[in-house]
Amino acid sequence: MENVKNLNKWANAHTYLPIDLVSIVLGAFLFMKGILFVTNIQYLHELISPIDQFGGGMFLLHYIAPAHMIGGVMIVFGLLTRWAIAAQLPILFGAVLVNFMGYMRSENLLLAIIVLLICIFFLFYGSGKHSADYYFKMQQ
Repeated sequence: MENVKNLNKWANAHTYLPIDLVSIVLGAFLFMKGILFVTNIQYLHELISPIDQFGGGMFLLHYIAPAHMIGGVMIVFGLLTRWAIAAQLPILFGAVLVNFMGYMRSENLLLAIIVLLICIFFLFYGSGKHSADYYFKMQQ
């Protein structure tokens, strides 16, 4: 717990508006990806088909889209950012893995790797000063 407090203190002392804007763009991108998956469920099914042979395909269909939509909104507002990012990480690791198990789509692989790296950064960085977490913390 002490490590998290130290990370929060460091992040609050070294926060910058452009980094917060990257967080907002990341959240908006994940939200839009969730909307895309809800409106085009066949596309999502085709994406996860290489790992569907291991079972859990129906669970993945019902986990990916809501996690992207809810997590994206939470990241945009900076509300429980680390928890929202933690919910995205298995999906993003799976997105990278699917490209190696199935048909290699280089643009999807590159996008998945970039989003994964940004999410890992925000997992450690947190939500920053321009977030709901910071606002609620200052209200105490």
